Amino acid sequence: MKIEKLQKIANQLRVEALEMICGAKSGHPGGSLSAMDILVALYFGGILKHNPKQPEDPKRDFFVLSKGHASAALYAVLAERGFFPKKELAGFRRINSNLQGHPTPRTPGVEVATGSLGQGLSFSVGLALAKPQSHVFTLLGDGEIQEGQVWEAAMAAPHFRLSNLTAIVDRNRLQIDGAIAEVMKVAPVAEKFRSFGWRVVEINGHDFTEILRELRNSKNSKKPTAIIAETVKGKGAPAAEGKFEYHGMPLSPEELVAARQNLI
Repeated sequence: MKIEKLQKIANQLRVEALEMICGAKSGHPGGSLSAMDILVALYFGGILKHNPKQPEDPKRDFFVLSKGHASAALYAVLAERGFFPKKELAGFRRINSNLQGHPTPRTPGVEVATGSLGQGLSFSVGLALAKPQSHVFTLLGDGEIQEGQVWEAAMAAPHFRLSNLTAIVDRNRLQIDGAIAEVMKVAPVAEKFRSFGWRVVEINGHDFTEILRELRNSKNSKKPTAIIAETVKGKGAPAAEGKFEYHGMPLSPEELVAARQNLI
């Protein structure tokens, strides 16, 4: 699929994610928007082996959204790929809906319940060990990597030579309480992963050419790969771009209109 088409899909799905969050009056727009290009590249760029008509296909690759609060982005992508009808998006965060605030396996295409931050990489290490013929991708937030369990998993992956594991860090530099550098510094991120024995690359997380190139390269690596993706929190929504306040706060109706006009 051409880059222009991927960007169009990503922008449309940003709008759909925002509409879900605003409809529920609850959710996490900032990190959903920053991660969208990465998710679209995985699911629409020929990277992730998957079968929407058979979500548990034994030959599939695996994706784990470790930063589970960005569920609106994942749901928008899964619905667009045909894992479930798009009309279900209106049930986001509603009682008894399949689309809860954080992903669970009751949603077709979701492998594991996530959102208790810091656990996704450990789960992905286990998946990579159990499924050596599949590739496992996991997306972490850069605030999330303040959790100690992340670094235990980061130590384990090279030890077990998990070349079929790719960890992507959504490096938007903001978390719910403010700038990551002020709340709890995590830099230098690339050097930390590299010191544990990972193959590490740093990319623009909104450039599809770079994203697709390094996702493909990671599937041919002899080491686990860490992709540090520099992104903008709230990407595409003028009111939310670069503002930590929109980590977990829906846009106003007026801000949603402005975002829709900016993206489509």
